[in-house]
Amino acid sequence: MSALEDLAGLVTRFELGEDHVSSHWAQLAVSPETTRPAAVLMLFGMLDGASADPRRAIAPTDLDVLLLERAHTLGEHPGQVAFPGGSVDPGDESVVHAALREAVEETGLDASGVRVLGVIPELGLVRSNFRVTPVLAWWDSPSPVRVVDYAESAQVFRVPVRDLLDPANRVTATISRFGRTFSSPAFTINGLLVWGFTGMVLSGLFEELGWTVPWDKDRTHEISL
Repeated sequence: MSALEDLAGLVTRFELGEDHVSSHWAQLAVSPETTRPAAVLMLFGMLDGASADPRRAIAPTDLDVLLLERAHTLGEHPGQVAFPGGSVDPGDESVVHAALREAVEETGLDASGVRVLGVIPELGLVRSNFRVTPVLAWWDSPSPVRVVDYAESAQVFRVPVRDLLDPANRVTATISRFGRTFSSPAFTINGLLVWGFTGMVLSGLFEELGWTVPWDKDRTHEISL
């Protein structure tokens, strides 16, 4: 099966309510405290430039996903790598509309070239009071992307999925707060660390798709905020 077929099949599984493979969804469960609706766009496509390292038979060398680095001056999650997305506004017709609108506002992409495959059930972010709906999509006609507002984003980039899956680029991120240590699967890409919500969602998605390559979960990266 192709990557597109795998992604579309995953949406069908979620729609049918089949059991989940990944344990990360339970860690992001929606609770009564998560009352603010939000949506993110998980946009996969085929790289039109440099490909991943072809020596590792992990995933197609030209498959990528769109991410951004949040501005370091933001009050919430400054400097973190994230999917394009944000709050669902009253004028949004649906979570899909919200995810696409936010992606256009943040990255300047042409939404007409995006094929929405479906949604993943809501995930919870208790600390910021969000219930987030990931919208899974395929980039039929990739368009140029850029930082639209540097007050919101530091950079916008496309990451080869094979590089994310490479065990050499995988670590467990740890952060200590209020006398407790929290951990999440993470990815080291281009000098950036993809961790927290985004790291957990990507890791969970790859597990659901059967794409995950065994990696050393004891290799840690401590985060200082």
